[in-house]
Amino acid sequence: MPTRDEAEDAVRTLLCYLEGENGQREGLEKTPTRVIDAWEEIFAGYTMEASEILEATFNGEGYNGIVLLRDIEFTSTCEHHLLPFRGRAHVAYIPVDRIVGISKLARIVELHARKLQNQERITKGIADDLENELSPLGAAVIMEASHGCMQCRGVAKQQAVMTTSAMRGVFFDKQEARAELMQLIQQPPL
Repeated sequence: MPTRDEAEDAVRTLLCYLEGENGQREGLEKTPTRVIDAWEEIFAGYTMEASEILEATFNGEGYNGIVLLRDIEFTSTCEHHLLPFRGRAHVAYIPVDRIVGISKLARIVELHARKLQNQERITKGIADDLENELSPLGAAVIMEASHGCMQCRGVAKQQAVMTTSAMRGVFFDKQEARAELMQLIQQPPL
């Protein structure tokens, strides 16, 4: 693995690649350090574990309905162009015996979003983690995002929104459960 100094040197090289840029001018002098600092925060998902996030559960006290945290904002980075994509995630599960704190659902989204990604992998990864760590009757993840790689290059479509979903257990097997989930997601905001 490269050292931090080597990573900063790589950023300097990329800055010099831009025609006419001088990596020594005042505005760019500390950019390599700032870029690596930002990347350590943006890509913090590589240091997180789903099992640690979802390990603290609580007695569900017989609750067997849908638990949904909707409109979880996220920003991720496209692994193909290193450009951001951002949107909302809706994460749901139906507990068997144990429930998890709602902040943990937002944290599991962050774990997956804070890596070089594609939207399909994030969606699948969150659903896999819910299924593997919580063993619910069902797990569902729906993500909607606008992608920088489509907005600022290529087809340049500003309003396009990509939607992905992963349905597990009763959300996959039973139309009624999926319909109830979609109705809950479409409720007006508070």
